[in-house]
Amino acid sequence: MKKVAFYTLGCKLNYSETSTIARQFEAKGFQRVDFTDKPDIYIINTCSVTENADKKCKKLVSEAQQISPAAFIAIIGCYAQLKPQEIAAIEGVDVVLGAAEKFMLLDLLPTFEKKPKAEVFCQEVTQADRFESAYSYGDRTRTFLKVQDGCNYHCAFCTIPLARGESRSDSIQSIVAKVEEIVAQTNVKEIVLTGVNTGDFGIQQGRRVERFIDLVKKLDTIEGIKRFRISSIEPNLLSHDIIDFVASSQKFVPHFHIPLQSGSDKVLRAMNRRYTTELYAQRIAHIKQTMPDCCIGVDVIVGFPGETEPDFLETYRFLNELPISYLHVFTYSERANTRALQLEGVVPQAERSRRSKMLHILSDKKKRFFYEQQAGKTFQVLMENDIENGRMHGFTENYVRVALPYDPLLVNEIVPVKLLHLQESLVFQGEEVEKIFAKHF
Repeated sequence: MKKVAFYTLGCKLNYSETSTIARQFEAKGFQRVDFTDKPDIYIINTCSVTENADKKCKKLVSEAQQISPAAFIAIIGCYAQLKPQEIAAIEGVDVVLGAAEKFMLLDLLPTFEKKPKAEVFCQEVTQADRFESAYSYGDRTRTFLKVQDGCNYHCAFCTIPLARGESRSDSIQSIVAKVEEIVAQTNVKEIVLTGVNTGDFGIQQGRRVERFIDLVKKLDTIEGIKRFRISSIEPNLLSHDIIDFVASSQKFVPHFHIPLQSGSDKVLRAMNRRYTTELYAQRIAHIKQTMPDCCIGVDVIVGFPGETEPDFLETYRFLNELPISYLHVFTYSERANTRALQLEGVVPQAERSRRSKMLHILSDKKKRFFYEQQAGKTFQVLMENDIENGRMHGFTENYVRVALPYDPLLVNEIVPVKLLHLQESLVFQGEEVEKIFAKHF
């Protein structure tokens, strides 16, 4: 029995796909092991959103060789699609598989026999036109369920359409069947709907046949899953209908992650984004009006070409005034074959770092304020097998991280917890376990 180890870089979508490929290996008799357990085969699923992600891939190959020098190393994922020959030249890599080939790994490589030169199986991204269903299980408490893939937006800074192809989706019928499969085979309490452009769900074979709101409404009727969470969704696709339905739902939780990228309309136009700051602010206002305790996360990029100091300060002020909960701050990095490379006004690296630091500080303030607003309230917390200093952690429905005294009986259980006070690490302490048991049972 050959041993195989997996490592995933990047987004929830990548995690769902890695987990699905891992189950394919296990079904064929392979033993899945940890990265350090001297496996016979390494499968590294890559990301290429930033230059740093590419460097991480190279470092992982080096680490794998040190742990298991004779191991077969396969590279899949976005970086593999974008730069297959570059990866094939990395010492130790045995095979590179693109977007259309990664789910055929076992068919293309029946023996995993090392060869003098790395093999490359990578068609043009236009060939990646099939939707490959995927979901994660066993790696984390939550399950990441892939409902959509690819993107038609072609933002000026982004390589994802080049790495994953055009927007395409599973059908509502098929997704419902997958959720029912998850219910029947697992003890999963929460499913996160994920995709490259999740709100663009509904395109099959190049045309729109279904809508994301209809998927959400259908999933809300399925028994056996306590919670659904929507992963990152574009503001122009987050309609008032979706917001209103989530507000009234017993299963969809009050938590949205909504990319902004810039608080300057000038920069948004240069990025080829499909909304204005006015629309974005309207979406946030509507969420807070219908769900006052809703957690709202925001993606923002600093240092995009042409972003002047006044543009950045406009972004800072815009974010500071919005009732949001936290930021994911990305420092712009140049990516090959993107339109942003043709733009003037390159921002020096030191200035990008300064702006990034300012927004990280703002994010900490926003998160602290949001957490403080939740003190004294009671929420339902999904406890995880995340143990630190005798305490276990979990998340409320509105994504507040909670700490409780460790009890193995609470792992993967949803329990009522009253939030008491804030620790320096931005973690609330809940009531003692005995009081939770009295409430829960």
